[in-house]
Amino acid sequence: MDDVLAAVGPRLKVTRTQRGLTLAGVAAETGISVSTLSRLESGQRKPTLELLLPLASLYGVPLDGLVGAPATGDPRIHPRPITKFGQTILPLGKGATGMQAFKHMIQAGPLDRVPELKTHPGHEWMYVIRGRLRLVLGEHDLILGAGEAAEFDTHTPHWVWRADQNAVEFLSLYGPQGEEMHVRASTRKS
Repeated sequence: MDDVLAAVGPRLKVTRTQRGLTLAGVAAETGISVSTLSRLESGQRKPTLELLLPLASLYGVPLDGLVGAPATGDPRIHPRPITKFGQTILPLGKGATGMQAFKHMIQAGPLDRVPELKTHPGHEWMYVIRGRLRLVLGEHDLILGAGEAAEFDTHTPHWVWRADQNAVEFLSLYGPQGEEMHVRASTRKS
């Protein structure tokens, strides 16, 4: 049990840094003090459910991913929808480390959003399933239709929303800085 608890701190730090978050940013989002977060990550404070639940929620990972619970052998993912930024986001993976996949659903409605470009470390790939998606990427203002994809470094200021009043659904893959989408195909030899 002590080994499991000792591994939680480093796992918390890796998860936070992979998402490009600072201790101060996590503290502001969760209400947990910077000093408590620092002590958790360094192993100087034992993790409690009260501390881990808001962190798992913020990082978008299951609680068992933070504590390193053993795999159950069931490969199915049981995603829990997240309503954030006026859209429903469905995590399509366990998201503990590396590349993360999401399905985004933005309901139909008025075009009342003004682009607020953001930047963060990482690399993103998007594929539009249904509807039309507006992607503002630096000085480019793009409209992606169903079947179209885009890929970009998230250090480039960007903003995404529906292009018109109709609903839009799209997939996104997000990877830590330096991790890009690579598609590999090989031909089968007869």
